[in-house]
Amino acid sequence: MSELTITDALIFDGWSAELAEASLYVRDGVVTEIGDRVTRAERVIEARGRTVLPGLIDAHFHAYGISLHAFQFDAAPLSYVALLGARRLGRALRRGFTTVRDVAGGDPGLAKAVATGLIASPRYLYTGPALSQTGGHGDGRPADLDVCLHGRHMNEVVDGVDALRVAVRDRFRRGAHAIKIMSSGGVVSPTDPIRPPQYSPEEIQAVTGEAARRDSYVAAHAYSPEAIRHSLVNGVRSIEHGNLLDEATALLMAQHNAYLVPTLATYDAMSRRADEVGLPPVGRAKNEEVLHAGKRAVELARKAGVPVGFGTDLMGDLEDEQLAGLRLQAEASGTLACLRSATSVNASLLNRADLGRVEIGAAADLLILPRNPLESPDVLWDESAPRLVVRSGVPLD
Repeated sequence: MSELTITDALIFDGWSAELAEASLYVRDGVVTEIGDRVTRAERVIEARGRTVLPGLIDAHFHAYGISLHAFQFDAAPLSYVALLGARRLGRALRRGFTTVRDVAGGDPGLAKAVATGLIASPRYLYTGPALSQTGGHGDGRPADLDVCLHGRHMNEVVDGVDALRVAVRDRFRRGAHAIKIMSSGGVVSPTDPIRPPQYSPEEIQAVTGEAARRDSYVAAHAYSPEAIRHSLVNGVRSIEHGNLLDEATALLMAQHNAYLVPTLATYDAMSRRADEVGLPPVGRAKNEEVLHAGKRAVELARKAGVPVGFGTDLMGDLEDEQLAGLRLQAEASGTLACLRSATSVNASLLNRADLGRVEIGAAADLLILPRNPLESPDVLWDESAPRLVVRSGVPLD
């Protein structure tokens, strides 16, 4: 039996605007007592007024996203990509992200390494390679090269209802948490414009139908109102990015009980560091199209009553911008809403009632910060501020 006591803390429970002064007792990775007086374990963390939050959740993470260029992450040997992916996961954990949802990548091998403690990592929920139509966002082939790249580690080009059914079934066989599809163009894909919807209604329905039968859901990469509507009416639950969202489409999202997972960090980072990461001209132009619309999309979604999660979508060397994503989302929605997005809202999206909360019965995934983020928001993204991460009741050394 493992035990941990945290004394004299200021607790953000994942939702409440008022923080509570209390102590915590954790047994076998689960919060079992909260109050003025709790069982004192052999191992004690004296918070002395520091703030305890639920461990953060990044709902749009890419362990295998070692580059912005498809040929580098999908054609490289999986052994090399996985080793870099393990390092990316470990760094995310040290920043305070105790759960990530990998929406385009992951496999049973990496998941087993996480589950067995072979690598230090957040909890790892993965979709397997994202599904893309020919010439879609997951098809990384330039127009002027005749090469065969159907995809491997992060993306797979699959066309047609029957082929998609088989692909979805195989992902669930291999332990996928959910399914990811590309239903609009993207910033780094070389041949598709941002706005037009991708995949036919019948193809998307085949994917969402298979997911529903497994009591799961589909996340869709979608930027424009037309692509978002196309996804929603055909059964998609989670809209990724959504930068070009308009008011009418936000209301439609609310009617369909869909979630928005904005990824503000990646556009800001690509805009500032385009030369460093080698973003080609077509990518720079498309990034400018969506860069300044992301915060407006968050505002419209919240106004319409859409649950807004939190994601980062950072590729290659841009991974060190993960905490900056919290700053950008706090600017768009306020600090309290941002904290909810990165904890309890994301947990609801993942269908994990045991995550994203500090309450009795919840997993003891915790982040301890030196100041109250509702009063000093910068403590969330200031990497120089000392932070202590607890994963399943075990403090990170």
